[in-house]
Amino acid sequence: MDLCWHRRDLRTADNRMLAASDELLPVFVFDDTVLEHAAPPRVAFMLDALDSLREAYRERGGGLLIERGDPSTIIPDLAAEFDVERVLWNHDYSGLATERDEAVRAALDEQETNHEGFHDAVFHEPGAIRTNNGDPYSVFTYFWKKWRDREKSAPYEEPDSIVDEHGENLPSLSDLGFDEPDASLPAAGSEAAEERLSRFCDGPIYRYEADRDYPAKECTSRLSVDLKYGTIGIRRVWEIVENAKADAESEDERDSVTEFQSQLAWREFYTQVLYFNPNVVTDHYNAYENEIEFRDDPAGLDAWKAGKTGYPIVDAGMRQLRSEGYVHNRLRMIVASFLTKDLLLDWREGYDWYKKKLVDHDTANDNGGWQWAASTGTDAQPYFRIFNPMTQGERYDPDAEYIKRHVPDLREVDAETIHSWHELDEYPDTEYPTPIVDHAERREEAIAMFEQARGEE
Repeated sequence: MDLCWHRRDLRTADNRMLAASDELLPVFVFDDTVLEHAAPPRVAFMLDALDSLREAYRERGGGLLIERGDPSTIIPDLAAEFDVERVLWNHDYSGLATERDEAVRAALDEQETNHEGFHDAVFHEPGAIRTNNGDPYSVFTYFWKKWRDREKSAPYEEPDSIVDEHGENLPSLSDLGFDEPDASLPAAGSEAAEERLSRFCDGPIYRYEADRDYPAKECTSRLSVDLKYGTIGIRRVWEIVENAKADAESEDERDSVTEFQSQLAWREFYTQVLYFNPNVVTDHYNAYENEIEFRDDPAGLDAWKAGKTGYPIVDAGMRQLRSEGYVHNRLRMIVASFLTKDLLLDWREGYDWYKKKLVDHDTANDNGGWQWAASTGTDAQPYFRIFNPMTQGERYDPDAEYIKRHVPDLREVDAETIHSWHELDEYPDTEYPTPIVDHAERREEAIAMFEQARGEE
């Protein structure tokens, strides 16, 4: 019998760890050290996903042991209690997870319990795709060319033999020390993930390349939360997406599917960046000659968090974050650029806010995205290319449909007025604020700030 330790793989299907076992005892441990870095939206979703996983095991005649504490103590104790042959888990790649797993390995080695980890969350584990010099890639385009040509494994079969140990009931949010989230969260579990994948591949995936940057068109998969918690396997996603490509009726539709597949590669690219550079969570990936002199502006930061900057597209994105625990990807770039280039605030302020509010927060992806926007990351936006928030709103939400959905104060205002908000002489009778900064002025200040950091002044 094997003890199978679930972490970010809350499913029974297409799970490499489970497929490696002939008889398994599944376990999940609430790690207090990990919970210190968690937030209500993520913990609430995780609890729902665990409830779904537990039910899936019960349907197969088994159960899911639930424990809380230090895994380096609990996992070896359970291994000894149930006299298991091996302890199995799927790899996680953050610095915190790596430290945790090393401690568990050491404890298992001390009591001479066999153990094995598997690369399950990604197709190609960190380091598998390198430059000709043997270095990890820091430019996505070259990584993608190799990634897309590598063979992709098929989904793994579901387990058959599961030990009937139901364990304790799931704790509540309050038991774990969290309040109820403000956001309305998506349904959790493998069935919900399969439904999202099916919906996306039944039509939107064929418009993905053309429409993915337009938030009102809702042409994204919404699978980020499922890949974050592993409620669906990456091989299963690839299988269904490849089937969609085979069913495409035109070259444009096939290209659209390929564009979505490149987003899966971005996820693995950022995973590799984090794995080889765990310090990027707190430090710039690319250091400048001098320190970047970000501002200290609590009022500006509060306005950004509240979605009250006076820039409609920015505020719509920030209000979507509050209400849904999610932000459309184009909006993630817009609001991040605004924080770092218009408010001249440290990207780490935004990253920390995302950690608190996003249900799909992923250390590798979010850190990579924030450092891209801040011009400090790998393959990042050049410091002198600064999003104009009004132009972004007019281009990607021309009818202000997305803006009006998330900013009620502007629902009776016409789109032309909304997109001209920064230059109006008179404002409509609404509580929506006027712009808190002048974009043109801040653009010049941002360029000067980065040139000083580069030693060009």
